[in-house]
Amino acid sequence: MYPKFNNVGPAAFLVGALTLTQAVTATRFPQPKQKHIEAGDDSAASNQERRDAVKQAFQISWDGYYKYAFPHDSLRPVSNAYEDDRNGWGASAIDAFSTAIVMRNWPVINQILTYVPQIDFTRTSSEISLFETTIRYLGGLISAYDLLTTPPLYSKAPNPDVYFNFTSSRTTDAILSQAIRLADALSVAFDTPSGIPDNQLIFDPVTGPRRTGSQTNGIATIGTLVLEWTRLSDITGNSTYAQLAQRAESFLLNPQPPQIAEPFPGLLGTNVNITSGLFVDSNGGWGGGTDSFYEYLIKMYLYDPDRFGLYRDRWVLAADSSMQYVASHPSTRPDLTFLGGWRGPRGNTTLRFSSGHLDCFDGGNFILGGLTLKNQKYVDFGLELVKSCAETYSATATGIGPELFSWQDSRTPLNATNNRGPPSAEQKAFYEKNGFWITNEQYVLRPEVIESMYYAWRATEDEKYREWAWAAFKAINATTRAGSGYSSVANVNKEGGGSKTDFQESFWFAEVLKYCWLIFQDEDDPWQVKADQTNEFVYNTECHPIRLAKGHETQPSSSASSDWGYGSADGRKNNGHQQGGQQGVWKHRDDGSWKDRREKRFAGPRYA
Repeated sequence: MYPKFNNVGPAAFLVGALTLTQAVTATRFPQPKQKHIEAGDDSAASNQERRDAVKQAFQISWDGYYKYAFPHDSLRPVSNAYEDDRNGWGASAIDAFSTAIVMRNWPVINQILTYVPQIDFTRTSSEISLFETTIRYLGGLISAYDLLTTPPLYSKAPNPDVYFNFTSSRTTDAILSQAIRLADALSVAFDTPSGIPDNQLIFDPVTGPRRTGSQTNGIATIGTLVLEWTRLSDITGNSTYAQLAQRAESFLLNPQPPQIAEPFPGLLGTNVNITSGLFVDSNGGWGGGTDSFYEYLIKMYLYDPDRFGLYRDRWVLAADSSMQYVASHPSTRPDLTFLGGWRGPRGNTTLRFSSGHLDCFDGGNFILGGLTLKNQKYVDFGLELVKSCAETYSATATGIGPELFSWQDSRTPLNATNNRGPPSAEQKAFYEKNGFWITNEQYVLRPEVIESMYYAWRATEDEKYREWAWAAFKAINATTRAGSGYSSVANVNKEGGGSKTDFQESFWFAEVLKYCWLIFQDEDDPWQVKADQTNEFVYNTECHPIRLAKGHETQPSSSASSDWGYGSADGRKNNGHQQGGQQGVWKHRDDGSWKDRREKRFAGPRYA
């Protein structure tokens, strides 16, 4: 199906690609021959043709990135340039890793495998987001490790000439050792009085990683670490990674003070003081800054119900309160259901009737919660949310939903201070027909609407959700295709999306293309969501599949060592650093102190 590496045998290539101290350049592969599916084709295309179209979009995106941007973070497809928006470590490559694996795109898998050992996670010139680095890089590496040890994957390789024993311990150890290095370097974020991490870090080439000294952190950036860090502990046997993330999460599971922290049962404010662990506001919702905290509550219970029963209980509280207090129906389209937001402490809380593309993951999360808990009311409510978010796509000129939108609530007095109408005649006319008006017209290659369609399909097997997803994919393909890849656009309610804003997000690889592939995949691969509760994987918020614990948490690996990495068995704390161009680990003083960063010794590379 694909050509071999030129003059390189499988064994020789594998040794070169996976040696941490040797750089190897992968041979470029020509684009696979696939039937081209035009955006305007009718919906009668077979699922195979739809998968081919999605895979073609992936290959176009990858080829453009690999030619013009690799190993930088993101492609600027219009100008054929790059941007290092995520620390310069190749975010698009790592975000594409798990998607290439589930698509069984062997050439791209090999290109990324070649690159992973070369990343130096201790050097960057930009400020680091703990949250973004965890969900994209750490989650991407852990997911690749889990997927590459999954028998149905390697049993379906096309032929021995292109399948290079991906599951060998040398292969998976190379991935896992990089995940460990990254987590070790990031662990300094948790060195706070409360254990709540500072989300902003600086990796100083002289003194090593340090916090920026933020005073607060948000519930999404605190509460969207626990899956990845717990999984890393379960794989390696080093419990410290899980302890760090779970200690931070504990302040969200028992939010204080209740009057400010929890306006409705289970629904929280946004920002928490890093020193005291106390909430400092009562403003919240299911959108950016809060969203994935709620998402991970039920996903942690799915990951391991024996350890994370409290997470389930907190999700149920949040879900029930959302249905009772927050669910809203637009005055002109009471058939639609959206989740808005809230402001103010308990007893004096005001609702706000606005939402956005990010919020539209909520339908899928309710569906997953209903499947996991065997409770149909959550599935049904989730399906209402999916339908309503799908309407934000069908209402626009491009067939793509906007970044942000608002509506008037049907149960709140019209033109109340929190229920104002559309600000212009044009928006009023749009609202009368569609039940919302647009407040931010951008589309930045977000996945959430298609994500929720995927969960709806897996729960119901109702073909309409596949049709909705196909319509969405065709609209995105027609509107965002630009230059050497796919670009964010300025206005979804103008033909052609208005202007191209010349940016291909890394999550385009990880999420949009993966969800589109999965929803049209007929084979019941183990990473698919299972309506019968036989799940083997759970998706992190970047759509990287993470293997469930299933009572077998620690996987055998030569990388698993209880005395390696931050928080080793003897109490030492380590963080990644580099010296003299060689990767390695800085080991802090034997008493575990972080006060004197000058006293370090170089431990050398893990694989010399």
